[in-house]
Amino acid sequence: MTVSKILERLDPHSVYIAPNEFNQVVETMRGDFVGIGVNFYMYKDTVAIIKPVSGGPSEKAGMKSGDRILFADTHQLFGKNLPTDSLYGKLKGQVGSEVTLTLFRKSENKKWKVKLRRDVIPIKSVDVALMVSPDMGYIKINRFAETTYKEFQKGLKKLIDEGAKSIVIDVRDNGGGYLDKAVQIADEFLGSNTVIVFTKNKKGRMDKTKSTTKGSFESGKLVVLINENSASASEILAGAIQDNDRGIIVGRRSFGKGLVQREMPLGDGSAVRLTVARYYTPSGRSIQKPYTNGNTGDYFSEFERRYQNGELYEKDSIKVADSLKFKTLKGRTVYGGGGIVPDYFVPLSGKHGEEALDMLLQSGLMSYFVFEQLDKNRKEFSGITQDQLIQKMESTEVYFNAFQKYLNDSGMSFRLEKYKPLVKNHLLAEFARQLIDEDTYYSILLREDPMIQKVLTLP
Repeated sequence: MTVSKILERLDPHSVYIAPNEFNQVVETMRGDFVGIGVNFYMYKDTVAIIKPVSGGPSEKAGMKSGDRILFADTHQLFGKNLPTDSLYGKLKGQVGSEVTLTLFRKSENKKWKVKLRRDVIPIKSVDVALMVSPDMGYIKINRFAETTYKEFQKGLKKLIDEGAKSIVIDVRDNGGGYLDKAVQIADEFLGSNTVIVFTKNKKGRMDKTKSTTKGSFESGKLVVLINENSASASEILAGAIQDNDRGIIVGRRSFGKGLVQREMPLGDGSAVRLTVARYYTPSGRSIQKPYTNGNTGDYFSEFERRYQNGELYEKDSIKVADSLKFKTLKGRTVYGGGGIVPDYFVPLSGKHGEEALDMLLQSGLMSYFVFEQLDKNRKEFSGITQDQLIQKMESTEVYFNAFQKYLNDSGMSFRLEKYKPLVKNHLLAEFARQLIDEDTYYSILLREDPMIQKVLTLP
């Protein structure tokens, strides 16, 4: 029996991590890697740059969106269907090491070489911190890595300086990470000596973690956004805020992962991730959803069950057990047994049976489409401002119609007409991401975000 099969029999989250995967995990959780600093696609079998990383080696060398990387030193990167890990291996390296790239710029029909010195490139875990109304700040966290708390502190201070009287923390689709980073972030919002989380191991030993006296936003309005893909550390944060009646939770029931893992490196560069304890919210709730040993298929396909029973569309369809009732600090009833149930429910976009819209918007197809549109004539968009882009996109149906044709040509029969305002806003946001920056992308996207719209109506 393989190591993976043995671990699978323990619980759904005890796993073996192969050497090539472990390196990627370490980089992601450390919050940086060493490379040339570009976001790219494999576009028609060629490495095409979406956008150089701001301040990175590629941007400093004058590389631009749309440039193609043909060679890294003598290694050909086009026409070979290179696997992703092999491609990364050609572009990454040691700090200070040099690589000579052969590039092609379509807009100028220009081919040239440039020598770069690799450097440390940050991997952001806090996507954005911006104002969504005159007095409400918004922070999106995509995972809890080593750098997350520092990134969060910086973002929170920026919003407070800009006049934020209330804060929205978005941990939708955040699969978790380091427990202590979630604790540090919760600590910013809770008064001193308040229980944030406790863990209990198989021998029954309990370790309780409480807040300190250093919170920088202990009294303003607080909202946490969650969905069915918010897991682990995301649930620790949401549970601590909910159980202590510090803020409100908006969205859909979270994933339900309440197992604490520890990674143990093996001698060959691989590692095993083993469950060492369970965590509990301050009221005593175990958020871990039920699982059958050795049956991880059912466990990880619960999204389908939630879809089938309608709970992604109606809060009343969420199955909660009366035997798992708990009380918050002020006596409100909350439930354990599998995920955090929000205080205010927001369904998936569209109606039951129309979940294809959400899948489409999250699929990456729109990102590819926008890249192709820009690639046809980048000069048309050169130097465009946010206001100019909004005016350009909102005054025409050209890109909406072209995206519908793009889907049809890709073999998808999905009709966009009934979702036109939402789809056009996502198109505008994606153009902004590739032409301007992430802040502009989110400021546009959030205008039509159902959960943000819900938050703005709350007292």
